[in-house]
Amino acid sequence: MTNPKNTRTKLADLAKTIRSKNAGTDKITFDIIFREKATYEAVKRSGALNRNSVCATLNVDPARLTDFVEYDPGYAIKFTILRLRPSGSAGDADIFGAQQYAPFLDFEIDMTT
Repeated sequence: MTNPKNTRTKLADLAKTIRSKNAGTDKITFDIIFREKATYEAVKRSGALNRNSVCATLNVDPARLTDFVEYDPGYAIKFTILRLRPSGSAGDADIFGAQQYAPFLDFEIDMTT
C-alpha cells in the first residue's frame, strides 16, 4: 500500500477566478471560482478554506464574516465580510472593495495526489 503524497498548491494556481467586490456599502464579498468540478471538490474536501481560515487570512474578527457558502453548481466558494466603515467614507482605502482578495492568491491548499 502506498502513502498518498501531500503537496501544497497556491490557490491562485487552482482557481479560475479569485476576486472581491462591494456587496452594498457595508460589505465586501469574495468569490473563488474553479474551472472544473474535480479541482473544486478537492479544495472543498481539503477543508483548508473555511470560516476560521478566511478570518485568519483577512485578519478579521469572526463576527465580521456574515456568509460562507460552498456553491456546488458554480464550482465556487463565496464569503462576505462586514466593512469597518461604509464604502467611500473618510479613511476608506478601497472604495470598490476590489483589492481585498490579494491574501488568497498565495493561500496554500494541501492537495493529496
